[in-house]
Amino acid sequence: MSVTAILTETDRKRITGEADVPDDKRYQSVSRVRNRIQQIEQDVTTLEKHRPDLLEELREVVCDEE
Repeated sequence: MSVTAILTETDRKRITGEADVPDDKRYQSVSRVRNRIQQIEQDVTTLEKHRPDLLEELREVVCDEE
């Protein structure tokens, strides 16, 4: 079973050009990803209040400054 983070496998293939799809399908994937990114703020607020340990894990992954 695959887990979706910000990109689904379909989104990933469309955005990278691996999937041979019309431009409108590629733009649809970009739009869906933008919507998911906008929802992250609400998720962070929820984690901050209820599971700060998970928020810290998220920050470690997303904010890795290598």
